[in-house]
Amino acid sequence: MNFSQNKPKVYFKTFGCRTNVFDTQVMMSNLKDFEVTQDESLADVVVINSCTVTNSADSTARGYINGLKKLPKDPRVVFTGCGVWTKGEALFNENKVDSLFGHSEKEKINELLLNENRFFNAGDLTHIDETIVEEFVGKSRAFIKIQEGCDFRCSYCIIPYVRGDARSYSEDKILEQVTTLAANGFGEFILTGTNVGSYGKKQHTSLAKLLKKMALIKGVRRIRMGSIEPIQIDDEFKELINEPFMAKHLHIALQHTSKEMLKIMNRRNKVLSDLELFEFLRDNGYALGTDFIVGHPGETAEIWKEAMENLHRFPLTHVHAFTYSKRDGTPSATMKPEIKGDIAKQRYNELVSIIEQKNFDFRTANKKTLEVLIEQEKNGKYIGLDQFFNTIEIDSSVDLVGDWVYLDEYEVKADKNVARFK
Repeated sequence: MNFSQNKPKVYFKTFGCRTNVFDTQVMMSNLKDFEVTQDESLADVVVINSCTVTNSADSTARGYINGLKKLPKDPRVVFTGCGVWTKGEALFNENKVDSLFGHSEKEKINELLLNENRFFNAGDLTHIDETIVEEFVGKSRAFIKIQEGCDFRCSYCIIPYVRGDARSYSEDKILEQVTTLAANGFGEFILTGTNVGSYGKKQHTSLAKLLKKMALIKGVRRIRMGSIEPIQIDDEFKELINEPFMAKHLHIALQHTSKEMLKIMNRRNKVLSDLELFEFLRDNGYALGTDFIVGHPGETAEIWKEAMENLHRFPLTHVHAFTYSKRDGTPSATMKPEIKGDIAKQRYNELVSIIEQKNFDFRTANKKTLEVLIEQEKNGKYIGLDQFFNTIEIDSSVDLVGDWVYLDEYEVKADKNVARFK
């Protein structure tokens, strides 16, 4: 990555998921004739890596684009990411953006930005990157993209249509990526992708086999994963759960805890088998997170009551909850009855409250030493995540950013743990 004083400055604005975070790093790594800036007011070019998971995500990106007119240097606006396939053409035709390119073209970013003419290059949905990312700007943990696309067709989701079907990165390329980053001082790695658990499909390998090989690389201390489907945690994966390199936290996408709602959503998981899996992982010391959609069309009061009764039985500690937001072009967008916003918000609050209490109970009952990677200093405190994916705030007289800290004594508060490190 180049940081000079006289090259045009590029500011990256990244919306959405960890996969987009990685994609932005790929673009940064391929810049040769430009300088990355962390200050958008200094930008000659603003590259927007967009999310399109909901209609509101599109609106957020459009709002950001409109706000760029206020910047002092009137930068060129270049649009990329998932939104290329949904709203890109409209933004381009309305002259909201100067240029536009799809995911498959991101490794060509230097060449694309040198072209000062307007262009629209959507690319394809079959591409796999070749770039080896050597650093992550402003990060203590490294994101490793292991696959792209998804073969699931959940009724509410547009992502398979904007990222394509599931396809995996080569094992050799991933291991080279990890080796490079470990040599550059990264010890924690987060595996990311559109559907992480599908890794290895059509390549006669698997996520579990990849994890085993990653763990043998010098410098790898902890591996986390992005969201995994319940049906993807097979016996081969279960054999690894007590290995020391595994973070003691898994994020497993349930999306709902009502049998009827899962059917409406065209999900592949089942409530009873999900509960059995979660209890097995709980018994092996894991903190467990999930995604949960509240207020999807068809979520009657009876369905919600059933879902919450079931939720109380799940040993959850974290939740990525969100109220349903219509995504044009998906089956759910035309489903009835729609759930009123105030009801969805009330249900959302109920759900989050349940999981917050479960998380507090988990942290209170936990007696294991916390293994914390310190990520940042904020307001005189050092902030990091332990192996259970819980935040801890540490008071210390020494600079701890980037260090691993082991804590036996800490105080459990409502939203985090706090400690003193001498």
